[in-house]
Amino acid sequence: MTQQTEPARRTPLNRDRVLRAAVALADRAGIEALSMRSLAHELDVVPMALYKHVANKEQLLDGMVDVIVGEIDPPAGDADWKSAIRRRILSARRALLRHPWASRVIESRTSPTPGVLDYLNSIIGMFRAGGLSADLTHHAMHALGSRVWGFTQELFPASPGPAPADADPQALAALLGEMATRYPHIVEIVLARPHDGESVVGQGCDDQFEFEFALDLLLDGFERLHRQGWTSVERF
Repeated sequence: MTQQTEPARRTPLNRDRVLRAAVALADRAGIEALSMRSLAHELDVVPMALYKHVANKEQLLDGMVDVIVGEIDPPAGDADWKSAIRRRILSARRALLRHPWASRVIESRTSPTPGVLDYLNSIIGMFRAGGLSADLTHHAMHALGSRVWGFTQELFPASPGPAPADADPQALAALLGEMATRYPHIVEIVLARPHDGESVVGQGCDDQFEFEFALDLLLDGFERLHRQGWTSVERF
């Protein structure tokens, strides 16, 4: 009798493997390339096999968000509330920078995932453990906005960056002079600091510095209001 060869054993498919494969695919090819069909091809399974673990693409994206949130460092238990929140938010920023598509997916969710709720709950808990009132914490979270996730919308997406090496100096000078005449204050602040040609936010600004500057400004402001006993309720 001819001995039949035992088929190679496949790695069992489970929800965690599906989600991590989806994250890896989005990292490599971009979130636009992600579909249930492309993910099935990545995992070498038929598309219907995925639906045992995620009901549809929206549920897949929800799960991917929770994978990214899971990469954020846990709260620091030995720090004051400002330092603890700062560390946690900067860890979130590092996680999102590793996955450039993640911020868009987080913004696109219509309902918060369990991972998102856990993260937000921990940030709020740090404020409350620091003695800030629920009222001030409410407004602090609104002020932080997307910064709580480590990203912001750039104010000057078209701000002038470093000039190309082969650019005509006279033409550039003429353009800058024209802009300075019409938009003197914009040009003034753009030229006030040296620019980083490798920046990933805006064109040339040091986005990490700008993010930390704004974060520290907000945290210092929250601390000042807390010390003043600030409340949004009108006092009579």
